[in-house]
Amino acid sequence: MRSGFAHRFLRLLTGGFLVMAATLDAAENRYLETVKPLLTRACVSCHGADHPKAGLRLDTAAGALKGGKSGPAVLPAHPSESLLIRVLDGTHPEIERMPYRRTPLENPEIETLRHWINQGAPAPTSEIPSTFVHWSFIPPQRPLIPQIAGTYWPIDPFIRWPLKQRGIQPSPPADSATWLRRIHLDLIGLPPEPTLIRRFIAHDSPDERDRIIDQLLASPHYGERWGRWWLDIARYADSNGYSVDAPRSIWPYRDGVVASFNADQPFDQFLIDQLAGDLLPQASVAQRIATGFHRNTQINQEGGIDPEQFRIESVFDRVATTGSALLGISIGCAQCHDHKFDPISHRDYYGLFAFFNDQDEPTLEIEGLPSGINEPKAKSPGWATTLVLSERTQPRKTQRFVQGDFTRPAEPVLPATPKVLPPLPPKNGRYQRLDLARWLVSPNHPLTARVLVNRVWQQYFGRGLVETENDFGTQGTPPTHPELVDWLAVEFQESGWSLKHLHRCIVKSETYGQSSIARPDLREIDPLNRWLARQNRLRLDAEIIRDVALAASGQLDRSLGGPPVQPPQPAGLGAFTQSNRDWMASSGGHRVRRALYTRIQRATLHPALAVFDAPDTFTTCTRRLRSNTPLQALTLLNDTQFHELALHIARQMASTRGTDADRIAGGFLRCTARHPAPAESQRLLRLLREERSAGGSNGAPPEGGWLAVARVLLNLDETITRE
Repeated sequence: MRSGFAHRFLRLLTGGFLVMAATLDAAENRYLETVKPLLTRACVSCHGADHPKAGLRLDTAAGALKGGKSGPAVLPAHPSESLLIRVLDGTHPEIERMPYRRTPLENPEIETLRHWINQGAPAPTSEIPSTFVHWSFIPPQRPLIPQIAGTYWPIDPFIRWPLKQRGIQPSPPADSATWLRRIHLDLIGLPPEPTLIRRFIAHDSPDERDRIIDQLLASPHYGERWGRWWLDIARYADSNGYSVDAPRSIWPYRDGVVASFNADQPFDQFLIDQLAGDLLPQASVAQRIATGFHRNTQINQEGGIDPEQFRIESVFDRVATTGSALLGISIGCAQCHDHKFDPISHRDYYGLFAFFNDQDEPTLEIEGLPSGINEPKAKSPGWATTLVLSERTQPRKTQRFVQGDFTRPAEPVLPATPKVLPPLPPKNGRYQRLDLARWLVSPNHPLTARVLVNRVWQQYFGRGLVETENDFGTQGTPPTHPELVDWLAVEFQESGWSLKHLHRCIVKSETYGQSSIARPDLREIDPLNRWLARQNRLRLDAEIIRDVALAASGQLDRSLGGPPVQPPQPAGLGAFTQSNRDWMASSGGHRVRRALYTRIQRATLHPALAVFDAPDTFTTCTRRLRSNTPLQALTLLNDTQFHELALHIARQMASTRGTDADRIAGGFLRCTARHPAPAESQRLLRLLREERSAGGSNGAPPEGGWLAVARVLLNLDETITRE
């Protein structure tokens, strides 16, 4: 009995020490992740190891505690009395606001330092002066979930805790119709059907919301919506680029991405297939097609070029894309010299370059798929072709290029990963792309999972938890919610890299379901909504704007896959290019397919996609811009395809039974997923009467007024916005 008690007591005592140690480790990691990058960026240029001004060094926590001529810079547990805080927020009576003659730190950044000092200024005892391991290079660990009353979903406490510290109340939930349209647009990129809207509003409940989320994630249109997200990163296009910009057949790669997303293929395996599917044992046709990820580079077909120069340009692009898309680091900056800010050397760059320098670039013929057409070399109608990578039997000799100039080769370089990141596992012989791909998704890799969950979060809120989604390095923006970034990254990995599980984690949260209505009380304390006290209104992506119009008109062809199609576009665009190619508009169902399937011609991107900020596909796109220009309104009013769809909506309204107000309400519901308010209905009725009157006096059919109403409905801000 006595020994049993002693054993249990020892376990409790040991457990207590472990919890204390884990808590301390977490606090020290937070210092490395959030505090030290701030001090390095803002202070170390003047208060580093070399000639520190006023005798103060801020390159280590110990230096801050020791202080300089004016005394300690940090007083643990007393942020308001700490010299560091007083000079950063401008409240010191004698020292002007710091950093000296530079942009002041923002309030959230100063709050990060206050919080660290208030915790006692914890930092690793082994910290090395003037050097540090940036937070993003430390493998993520699952943090403890903050204990906040009234929250039940894991994400919410991480958001609510900073709000509580700042005295900010979260917004109330969005209304039923808004949530339903939001979840449809976010998960499948299509609006809900009117019958579903009516039924959901009458029977909204947590169980019903869960059922809808599961139904949408199981929809084949989910893969189309989220496959487009990956195609931005993959710089997918249906033409070669440069001035000739000849057509290419690579659409089987696009369809393979959609199929992988629909099947919820573990994302680590998806990435392995994308980078090195051809090197897997007994690689399937689908895995070989997946290597089109790095065949989406441009191909120069101009006369008189040096083919080797542009082959190397393609390899440069593959290295830069891998860095931005998967590592979240501007690797390409080290092409000509050591990276000026991040610990990536010039030689590190060419170690990565060597992984992508050992391939041939064949065209794969695929039996059983419809051949490509060219919103040229097919073997027979039952064959399609696509561009893939294939490893050479004899590796090329890779050399470092002096200042990135391929005509100035220096010493030989073997495939290797940057030294600041975990090493590749030992191997006899030369490393290949498959080794690199497996390394990227290894459990101890600090970047890949973080970068991916941040990009998914960005799609839902318009901004990542790390705002600089393609730069997790020292010049990037520190995460607003570092614990949540790590929690999501670990949860993603431990779920088997299930993207659908990650979606559920986000969309079932109260944070996601909040109202997006702007609040006066947030204008001063959080004008950019970084702390997510409400949802963000997001203008829809270019493709989804067209898809919403197609669905509202009842014309959408929902079939999946196949060669690219050519919806109507203004004539004469090819006159601005070297090769003036005719754009023959598709007919029948091909004319009204989802915009995912619209032919992407790099030099002349479809205007309705370009005007709504679709990427140009020349390089990887990790975040789309959202502009607001008059051309967008003119496109929605006058572009041929939108005019055609407005005509179909007009015919629907005109043929619906009931009063004019009833007909308007039906069209409004199809476009916005809600009924119009009385004032909105009256304004549209007045427009209808005016257009009927004007049409009658000009000899036009009286029912032509419905077309004017339909054009307005497609042009509403609410129609092209996700609330």
